[in-house]
Amino acid sequence: MRFLEILFWILLVIIFYTYIGYGIVLFAMVKMKRMFGKKKPANQEEKELPEVTLLIPAYNEKDYVARKMENTRKLNYPKEKLNVFWVTDGSDDGTNFALMDYEDVMVFHKDERKGKINAMNRVMPYVKTPIAIFSDANTDLGEDSIMHIVTCFEDEKVGCVSGEKRIVDKGADAAAGAGEGLYWRYESTLKKWDAELYSVVGAAGELFAIRTELYNEVEQDTILDDFIISLRVAKQGYTIQYNPEAYAIETASQDVGEELKRKIRISAGGIQSVVRLRSLLNIFKYGLLSFQFISHRVLRWTLTPLCLLLLIPVSAALAFNEGIFDFGLYASFFWLQVASYLAALLGWLLENQSTRIKALFVPYYFFIMNLSVFLGFFRYMKKTQSVNWERAKRAA
Repeated sequence: MRFLEILFWILLVIIFYTYIGYGIVLFAMVKMKRMFGKKKPANQEEKELPEVTLLIPAYNEKDYVARKMENTRKLNYPKEKLNVFWVTDGSDDGTNFALMDYEDVMVFHKDERKGKINAMNRVMPYVKTPIAIFSDANTDLGEDSIMHIVTCFEDEKVGCVSGEKRIVDKGADAAAGAGEGLYWRYESTLKKWDAELYSVVGAAGELFAIRTELYNEVEQDTILDDFIISLRVAKQGYTIQYNPEAYAIETASQDVGEELKRKIRISAGGIQSVVRLRSLLNIFKYGLLSFQFISHRVLRWTLTPLCLLLLIPVSAALAFNEGIFDFGLYASFFWLQVASYLAALLGWLLENQSTRIKALFVPYYFFIMNLSVFLGFFRYMKKTQSVNWERAKRAA
């Protein structure tokens, strides 16, 4: 039993650190930096705004073309300095033809579909502006988003800027919306602190930008292109900054089934990314970036979900040894786990019912998030995750 007790606390510490403890440590480090770090002098010099390219990869997004172009034209940035590129490889719903109605865009189209990253690799050599901005076709950008992104690049150490992903729940407290919205609010807080400490660990594909000269062609089977592109910029000695004033808005997944589909793909891509970026695990070489990478990403995609699974039999064995109905330390923790999983089950049962108890959707979403890691791992090992992604259905 002594071994199980030690194992129990090791598992619990890893789980706590991954989901809560890292946030506490990160906040403490940021506070110390604010107290003892040197403040950057405010840049009073007005610089001429650079020319930028907004690159929009799209697959069968005909229904979003008009809205996206309307949103793009409302962006508060000099029109003569904003180039708009669409790449629509493989689209067979007429997306490329719908774009022909707009004279102020460049459309790159091939009938053959080889995936988003292949399309991006093909178009990036045509980007001649110093900054390339990537955005999804089904997201709306805040009017001042590009201006806020460009401002971050005034710091020469910044190689990539990530915008904020904002979830608008139109599903009346649906499980996917409640869970996804809460998750992204927490993620946004962590990203703010990550950026303030040193660097964000990966950009959100809905809206991010890089110095064009830092783009290197990415492997064609890459699943999480935004993550790989941004972290490889960071590996070159630049930082990834986060500006929540630059934001992309989209609705939550239509339901948890659609969200699970999306999460499995992200998890498979996460495992692939950890493998391809394994040199970042060298904390002696990359310092704070390695610490942030391991704490914020690697643990979530590898060790921690396994710890959650192992904690069930370990705590059960300790609870039975202690007296499962005596409600000692281990027995109480065991019953707490049971209650959490029952809450997740109840959230699943109530997902499509008229009765919506939002509090139950949080453990349900947390369960789905960790389940997706196991399913994503098996998909990655079997090499069955295609780079040709079918977009998850969003709430109407």
